[in-house]
Amino acid sequence: QGQLVESGGGLVQPGGSLRLSCAASGSIFSTYIMGWYRQAPGKERELVADITGSGRTNYADSVKGRFTISRDNAKNTVYLQMNSLKPEDTAVYYCTSRHLLKATPDYWGQGTQVTVSS
Repeated sequence: QGQLVESGGGLVQPGGSLRLSCAASGSIFSTYIMGWYRQAPGKERELVADITGSGRTNYADSVKGRFTISRDNAKNTVYLQMNSLKPEDTAVYYCTSRHLLKATPDYWGQGTQVTVSS
């Protein structure tokens, strides 16, 4: 059974930065595509960014140039560096793990709240 544990959420002012971390069990990390989704109140869950085992990345248009996803394969950890945060980035952020042959994530973390407000 895979496990994903997120950390790093919180309250930040507009224009500020946060870094989210997600520790994964080894069995669901090394060959899986790791990603971050978010869900804002009243909105559907959306993909923010994902990264393959070889480091190829994909971003939602709304976060390109502001967010950076990265992974440390030695630590089974994936990160989301969020800069120039906007109030519309407020959401619960979920770490995910997806087998490369699947279209949707196999595993989800419990979620971490990110609030951007002055």
